[in-house]
Amino acid sequence: MTARGRKYREAAAKIDSDKLYSKTEAIRLIKETAYTNFDPTVEVHFRLGVDPRHADQQVRDVIVLPHGLGKTVRVLVFAEGEEALLAEEAGADFIADDELIKKIQGGWTNFDVAIAVPSMMGKVGRLGRVLGPRGLMPNPRAGTVASGDDLPRLINEAKAGRVEFRVDRTSNVHAPIGKASFSEEQLLENLEVLLDAIKRARPPATKGTYVRKIVLANTMGPGIKLDTAEAIP
Repeated sequence: MTARGRKYREAAAKIDSDKLYSKTEAIRLIKETAYTNFDPTVEVHFRLGVDPRHADQQVRDVIVLPHGLGKTVRVLVFAEGEEALLAEEAGADFIADDELIKKIQGGWTNFDVAIAVPSMMGKVGRLGRVLGPRGLMPNPRAGTVASGDDLPRLINEAKAGRVEFRVDRTSNVHAPIGKASFSEEQLLENLEVLLDAIKRARPPATKGTYVRKIVLANTMGPGIKLDTAEAIP
């Protein structure tokens, strides 16, 4: 196993690995243990008591963080005609015409969020091999397929801090809540919105303990365990 660097060890020394921290304590520590020479992303990792092999135990939702993610979000929209003009006016960074679609087929994915209007889904479907593995495939269930007045709203939400989360095949959920440079209050408010969404997304078929573990971490930093009873009462 690769030895950890000095800065990582110094950050880890500030954390009691056996303690379950309150939300306020964890947010304070997450800022104290940010040691990289760039502004790291603060991430939350959940271990859930669900079996994602069953359709009735899926956990998935979309939220808009009140303080955003602290980064520039590049939005690509699959649209034509008037809807393309509407998307451009709403601030879309890229409009996927036939030429750009060919570029995506070749592997280009220099964007963070993809939104499509229903009439373009036939063309978008052919891009699944490229977009799917990167989590960029527009999907009605994820709220990234829309038209009319919903299109500008989706673009604005994506740029403001829209986060989609879903349980993976190992029963874990991973989601960002901002940057280490955010104030403690901003990170705490973003965290509480995510925690509330996870709680509301509990599948009715789930039995036993739903949230088994919650860990906060900076990019490249040590994990901080949350007290799940306090975080999601």
